[in-house]
Amino acid sequence: MSEDKLESIRERKRDDLLGAQNEEGDGTGVTPESDASAESEPAPTEPVHVESVEQFSDVTTRYDVTLVDFYADWCGPCNMLEPTVEAIARDTDAAVAKVDIDEHQGLAAQYGVRSVPTLLLFADGEQVEQIVGVQDEATLTKLVERHG
Repeated sequence: MSEDKLESIRERKRDDLLGAQNEEGDGTGVTPESDASAESEPAPTEPVHVESVEQFSDVTTRYDVTLVDFYADWCGPCNMLEPTVEAIARDTDAAVAKVDIDEHQGLAAQYGVRSVPTLLLFADGEQVEQIVGVQDEATLTKLVERHG
């Protein structure tokens, strides 16, 4: 899938979400998006296992900060990283998404994943960081906090 097509999907999803918010508004013309005091949706406290491109787009745009773990079940370092990404999901305000590269080769190729584990950080729907290899919890927590 091309970057233009993915961006088009993201824009359509944002428009759909904003439209739903406007329909549910209180009649004041102030939507949660335009109200400075509005809070974003709280991030899940467990990693989200991505099942589709649409779900990937949704999870990377729905939350302020999303850490995406591209992994493979057969990858030893990926298995070592599992408790760390679970802790990031539990202990930070970031959402954590897990993408199995064997099931989602297209997503892995689109984001330039050439080895696993590869971690991508999204802030406000945009990719802001890419890290390859096992990282400790403190490093990932600082990364999340820097963009949160």
